[in-house]
Parts: sequence; structure tokens; C-alpha cells
Amino acid sequence: MGSVTHEFRRVFAHWMVHHGTYVPTALPVGSSWRQVIPSALEEGSQFRPAAPVSLQSEQWAKDYDEVKTLGARTASARTAEQTGIARLWETSGLGPHHSVVRQLAATKTPDLVDHARLFALYALAMADANIAVFDAKYAYAFWRPVTAIRNGDIDGHDATQRDPAWEPFIPTPMHPEYPCAHCISSAAGAAVLEAFFGDAVPPFSLMSPTAPGVSRKFSKLSDYVRESIDARVYDGVHYRTSGDVGAAMGRKIAQYTVQNYLQPLR
Repeated sequence: MGSVTHEFRRVFAHWMVHHGTYVPTALPVGSSWRQVIPSALEEGSQFRPAAPVSLQSEQWAKDYDEVKTLGARTASARTAEQTGIARLWETSGLGPHHSVVRQLAATKTPDLVDHARLFALYALAMADANIAVFDAKYAYAFWRPVTAIRNGDIDGHDATQRDPAWEPFIPTPMHPEYPCAHCISSAAGAAVLEAFFGDAVPPFSLMSPTAPGVSRKFSKLSDYVRESIDARVYDGVHYRTSGDVGAAMGRKIAQYTVQNYLQPLR
């Protein structure tokens, strides 16, 4: 049995080592979402980022060690505050993000046309960001931390130490890792809001239906985006570079949408 297991891992390493190929942790979802026709973008791949970092790079080892240390289910180096942040951002979908635009819209003098434009641009950017992120995820099919860390001895990098029993703080989402979907959504929404309010905004709260009683307050949109990146590392399901890349994509998509659609007539 030992020789069979060793041979399987040797073959597995042969096709995975140079690219970090995604291995499903459950039945994958969203693989066809990349084919949805965007509303504002010319195509879902319009802002597709460059490929994930090389597994032989220093950045890979840095990302690997960070999520391994902060994102573990047990024996993690997370603080109590970081664990709360992780729980807050565990929820999936766009619902919590839409609560942000409602809160900030309520702080301005009601104007039906301005509010309609704000909500429409927000929805356009968020929807297209969701298409774009799944285009990139399945184009690159990069492995999740749970796969990488359990196979750290076969990624070709001497600085990544394998932990065959490592588990993330939350269940791993059912699609490839790169880039971060939560991060592209928060950044796309924030960039639309920034066009109307600037970065410093009236304080708003983010609450999660999956973490009752946990909430966070923000007075800068950039802090809101940064925390979404941090949270997915604390959750153990994303590398920091993937979060940064996802956020940059979301910002580009939102800026493109605001600059090219629903321009004020006056």
C-alpha cells in the first residue's frame, strides 16, 4: 500500500507541480458563468489578469505561509479580532454588498434620478465583476490552499512545508482559487461608490447572515476593500496575491462602467 501511495503522489506531482492545478474539494460550481454576456463589459475576459504567481517564486512562498499560519482551522495565529473578521466575510453572494450602497445612498439628499443612476451602476459593475471573476477562475484553475498546503512538498519550492492534515477555517468554496471573488465584488462596489462619495464616507456597517451578532463599521471604502482581502486569508481559502488581484480587477471594471454608461445629461 505504501508503494502505491508513493507512486500516486509522484504522478500527481508530475502534472501539478509547475502550475498548481485546481483539485475540486466538492462538486465545482460556476464553470459556465463565464459564458454569461456582460451588461457593461465587452466580454467577460476584458480585464482578465495575468496568470497566478509562479510556484517557484518568493511571493508564492510568502502567500503560502501566510494563509497556512492565519487561515488554519486549529492552531491558527489569528487574533480574536481577525477571527471575527473571518466569520463576517464567510457569507457568499452579493447581498451584504448591496446593503452598503443602500446605507450610503440614504445619507444624501434624495434625488430619484441620482439614486437610480447610483444603484444601476452599482448593479452593473457587481454583475459584470461576477462574470469576470469566474472567467479568470476557470481560465487559470489555480489550486486552493487546502490542496497546496497538503502537498507542499511537491510544489517545487523548498520553503513551503507540507502539512497533510491542514484544514481551512471555513469550508473551501466549490470553484478554483484565483482570483478572489469576494475581493472583486467589494472593490467593484467600492469603486462605484467612490465615484459618488469619494473614499472617505459617512460610517456604514457590514453584517453577515452567516455570523449573527458580528458586524464591522467602516468610514473609508478602501478599508472595506482591504478587509475583504484580509478576511479571505483568515478564512484559509485564498492567498493574499489573489485578493489583491481580484480587488484590482473589480476597480477596473467599476471605473470602466462608470466612465462609459449612464452619464448625467446635465
